[in-house]
Amino acid sequence: MQPQFWERNYKIKNMYAIVTIAGQQFKVQKDQSLFVHRLEGNEGDSLTFGEVLLVDNGGKVTVGTPTVKNASVSATIVEHAKGDKVIIFKKKRRKGYQKRNGHRQQFTKIMVSDIKA
Repeated sequence: MQPQFWERNYKIKNMYAIVTIAGQQFKVQKDQSLFVHRLEGNEGDSLTFGEVLLVDNGGKVTVGTPTVKNASVSATIVEHAKGDKVIIFKKKRRKGYQKRNGHRQQFTKIMVSDIKA
């Protein structure tokens, strides 16, 4: 028996949320790991983010004004890491001025454990 045309194109949608973490907005799903700017806490600590802007639960979208009430995202800190080195080089021609500097941004890797809507 052939599936109907709407059954062929149907995908099971996962729950996701758009949440503000350390001043930046991220689209997160359950069991997703991502790098965010450095957060306070030790490896293995649990974090809860309450500033959820949007929740999509299998096609049912809830948009906050400005945040969704009683919604939160739970995550655990996996590790603290540093990003790649960025070289800053300044030069003024014919003046003998050269300045070389570097920077490594500090990040925190988190694992999203739960989304509550």
